[in-house]
Amino acid sequence: MGYQKRLDNAFQHVPILPLNAESKYVLFSDCHRGNGTNNDNFLKNQHLYIAALKHYYKNGFTYIELGDGDELWENRKMEQIKEIHSEVFQLLSRFYCDNRLYMIYGNHDIVKKSASFSKKKCASFYCSSSQCSLPLFPDITFYSGLILENPDRRERLYLTHGHQASLLNSSLWPVNRFLVRYVWKPLEQIGILDPTSAAKNYTSKQRTEKKLTKWAQKNGRTLIAGHTHRPMTMENPTHSPYLNTGSCVHPYLITCIEIEQETLTLVKWYVDARSGGSLYVERSALNPS
Repeated sequence: MGYQKRLDNAFQHVPILPLNAESKYVLFSDCHRGNGTNNDNFLKNQHLYIAALKHYYKNGFTYIELGDGDELWENRKMEQIKEIHSEVFQLLSRFYCDNRLYMIYGNHDIVKKSASFSKKKCASFYCSSSQCSLPLFPDITFYSGLILENPDRRERLYLTHGHQASLLNSSLWPVNRFLVRYVWKPLEQIGILDPTSAAKNYTSKQRTEKKLTKWAQKNGRTLIAGHTHRPMTMENPTHSPYLNTGSCVHPYLITCIEIEQETLTLVKWYVDARSGGSLYVERSALNPS
């Protein structure tokens, strides 16, 4: 099966959510929440992510995660991830309780597409502050994709992770997971990066982006993905039908896409300093790529 067909299949029988002037969505991808060890690339930006979640919850946004939320290739146990990042999951559970949370699986958390996995591993979490088990995402479904639709304007946005553009990260994911877990994870400790990763290898990144753009152009669709970790947006959908949220594992910042008043804005969250020397978390819009 080619990548075009894999991307087509990602949008079969998925929820279609409303897209109108009242809609408020925030799209995150590639958090790669880990178990708190040196390989946990999310850990250094956790405070930025928590600040962003509090902002979006307070301001009525619906949270959509476009895959690779949890690093389940390098780590075997979801329980350890939930325990280390219990404050994060406590915030996400608030979105879920308010029916303001949707999750898409990526290649690094593809096991979430199994209903038995999500029922067993994602129904609850241990809250360190309350020192008890609390509901997390009971009865949640992790999707291969989502569609945001404005029927009046005949406009649709197609959301997925984007790993479908790579055979090794989609159909052959068990092979790549083995390599990441037992080969590239220890080598990363000494500075050798995974050459098969679209996030870490420039050639693989470009190849993936070209395929995602080609699929969007061929089908006349606006595609929003993650996977490559490179944030991309556009001024006009007819000029560039492919967008990317970026990731939460950039050095010193995280990126996401906000959708409000039918406008898409790529934003970054980062730490800045006031004139007096105190640090604070700042949000600012990024220019289109």
